[in-house]
Amino acid sequence: MSSSDRSQAVGVNKSYEIRTYGCQMNVHDSERLSGLLEEAGYVPAPKDGDGADVVVFNTCAVRENADNRLYGNLGQLAPKKAARPGMQIAVGGCLAQKDRDTIVKKAPWVDVVFGTHNIGKLPVLLERARVQEEAQVEIAESLEAFPSTLPTRRESAYAAWVSISVGCNNTCTFCIVPALRGKEKDRRPGDILAEIEALVSEGVSEITLLGQNVNAYGSDIGDREAFSKLLRACGKIEGLERVRFTSPHPRDFTDDVIAAMAETPNVMPQLHMPLQSGSDRVLKAMRRSYRQERFLGIIEKVRAAMPDAAISTDIIVGFPGETEEDFEQTLHTVRESRFAQAFTFQYSKRPGTPAADMDGQIPKAVVQERYERLVALQEEISWAENKKQVGRTLEVLVAEGEGRKDEATHRLSGRAADNRLVHFTRPDEPVRPGDVVTVEVTYAAPHHLLAEGPAKAVRRTRAGEAWEKRNAAPADKPKGVLLGLPTIGAPAPSPAPAAGCGCD
Repeated sequence: MSSSDRSQAVGVNKSYEIRTYGCQMNVHDSERLSGLLEEAGYVPAPKDGDGADVVVFNTCAVRENADNRLYGNLGQLAPKKAARPGMQIAVGGCLAQKDRDTIVKKAPWVDVVFGTHNIGKLPVLLERARVQEEAQVEIAESLEAFPSTLPTRRESAYAAWVSISVGCNNTCTFCIVPALRGKEKDRRPGDILAEIEALVSEGVSEITLLGQNVNAYGSDIGDREAFSKLLRACGKIEGLERVRFTSPHPRDFTDDVIAAMAETPNVMPQLHMPLQSGSDRVLKAMRRSYRQERFLGIIEKVRAAMPDAAISTDIIVGFPGETEEDFEQTLHTVRESRFAQAFTFQYSKRPGTPAADMDGQIPKAVVQERYERLVALQEEISWAENKKQVGRTLEVLVAEGEGRKDEATHRLSGRAADNRLVHFTRPDEPVRPGDVVTVEVTYAAPHHLLAEGPAKAVRRTRAGEAWEKRNAAPADKPKGVLLGLPTIGAPAPSPAPAAGCGCD
């Protein structure tokens, strides 16, 4: 859609709020939605205000109770809308793509329903709903424009998502996302690098390459080594200090990617590699095109090339038909892999997936007991791996909002090169998010590190200047969503989406 099409929808002096659920892809889509609305004249709703003129739900269909949560939130807004003339409600994302007309039937006060393939139409649909005084439901069956061609209001001044592909060609039996996001479609490498260079020129120092199956990049353009070439090209961009990516798939994780990671200085020694199960039998039922031996082989190669790499994963407990022996194979794989952290999920039926109709659904009590054993094992491993960091000197990219107790403890927080969360004593000199602080680790917990002594060095950066410049502006900011892997903490007891929707 051209900018002239978008400019038809004018929301001058109207405020907006976007509520985002799900994976990093949705978070990045919400940045696009914010950019579209602001280009159309809308402004972010003040945090301390009485609500927004437009509320947009960017939904996820991965959770079993995603629809109940959405309709509950929509129900809470119904009286607010009735009392606020001109207020509009829009629903987009994967659940909108899946449920379509059902949303308006269950919540007739919704004004706009749009899908994953046509987020660029939101301002026009809002204006059309206002003029015609009836709900607008528009779901495209295929991608209309690559999301990165749309305007963006990025949540961070120093770190940014960069989409390299959309969609997924896998058919995992527990995942509905490929059916909603469509087949994989890759961006041209030149377009990706141009976007990264533009971001770096604005002060961004860290980028995360984003795709549903990020290391399958190239399948759509006929180059099996396209992803490793892209990583190496990122290494040539002056001013780009940190490159990450999420999420890869073990099937497509090839030796040239490992070599590119090890040989490209600004590609970080961090890898999120979804396991899902350590049992070959369960992996086959999941339609995961690798087996335990292949997975452990990848881990071994990564560690040989990058001894200090921190590796994280996703694991599903209680998949239909999982036996105690199958679960023991998962525990074995976890012990062998020595993950820095694992995002563990109890399986529950996800409507629309083949696994939901499989025989052998596991009783809740059995799933819970296995889940608790897995969490206990991973906590033990995470703590042991973090203790190895004590005494090490790390460069920490100062983050915004990652340390909930920073004010009370007089600390700052940020991420080390391997993406471990580090809380450190606030230096005497001013430090901004985006700056880099060198610290020595003095204590390790299962999910974070502490550096309690004085900072060894503070490096003020262009990224910090970009953060300072953005925050000097008077405009209110919408609620941010942290960059990187899911928030570090106790794993959630229900099947929540992790990196790559937990479907990689």
